[in-house]
Amino acid sequence: MAHEVRGVIARSKGTPVSVETIHVPDPGPGEVVVDIQACGVCHTDLHYREGAINDEFPFLLGHEAAGVISQVGSGVGNVKEGDFVILNWRAVCGECRSCLRGRPQYCFSTHNAQQKMTVDGVDLSPALGIGAFAEKTLVAAGQATKVDAAAEPEVAGLIGCGVMAGLGAALNTGGVTRGDTVAVWGCGGVGDAAIEGSRIAGARTIIAIDLDDQKLQWAKGFGATHSINSSGMTNDEVIEAVQALTEGNGVDVAIEAIGLPATYEQAFFARDLAGTVVLVGVPNPEMRIDLPLIEVFGRGGALKSSWYGDCLPSRDFPMLIDLYLQGRLQLDRFVSEKIGIDEVEDAFHKMERGEVLRSVVMI
Repeated sequence: MAHEVRGVIARSKGTPVSVETIHVPDPGPGEVVVDIQACGVCHTDLHYREGAINDEFPFLLGHEAAGVISQVGSGVGNVKEGDFVILNWRAVCGECRSCLRGRPQYCFSTHNAQQKMTVDGVDLSPALGIGAFAEKTLVAAGQATKVDAAAEPEVAGLIGCGVMAGLGAALNTGGVTRGDTVAVWGCGGVGDAAIEGSRIAGARTIIAIDLDDQKLQWAKGFGATHSINSSGMTNDEVIEAVQALTEGNGVDVAIEAIGLPATYEQAFFARDLAGTVVLVGVPNPEMRIDLPLIEVFGRGGALKSSWYGDCLPSRDFPMLIDLYLQGRLQLDRFVSEKIGIDEVEDAFHKMERGEVLRSVVMI
């Protein structure tokens, strides 16, 4: 039987979101319905509301979520009713050229539900194919990853996007390992997760760089050994400050979690010879960068982009929940506040002002 539930809708570009009644169909083949318990408020949801992703309004926002499977369509074998799951936006196909080469973490043809959820008879575009600021949502079965139900939903859901992106930027893409030196530009949720990942990996020096003293203080709680408030500093001054904290050499892994040309340039020049730059911050389409090609060649190393932390949800999500339950992954620190479904618009403004790492909607 189809469901009528409440969900957070972005009707048009830049206008405040609204809580409306949406229609969630019964799951078809390969689909599941999830009763959402908690969903983090991520910058990506704000980008959807602002029309920065695409213009396929109306959007059903929310994607960083955890909940319980309530209905299962035919042909589903990876989850069953009653399973506690984290939702993901990398439901690997197993058939594209990346999957067939044994690289499912880069799957080029990920799955979403085939049926549409609707509002007033109009098809909804679910954020990242999920749409989890809702009491129930419909997703492809591969978008639901079963994890240990002992984890609280308000922390578990964060692994579904921002925390995974940051942890993966350090652990998967950057390959941070024991004894490494690391610098992270941007100490929001993704940047702090990269700091946390670097700490877990055994980095000996972790430098947090931001314009906001409060964010730098939060970063130290996740494992930053040093901090740089770059407000008013030139690119060269930031680079020199990083080098001064690494015996003049620069860092082994430089992680840019903002998505700006200036900070990417800082990361590029603040790494050691043969070091790695990881771009996990998302730039806008108009941004460009100009680097001397001889420096790209002469410094060696690697320039990488991190897509969703290069994660494989079926591999990484259960492992990270295990680390959390063992007290080795500080997920609780990311939760600044727990809010209701009608407080998402206010949470967007708090996020824009830098007052929170994550507001989490409890449903």
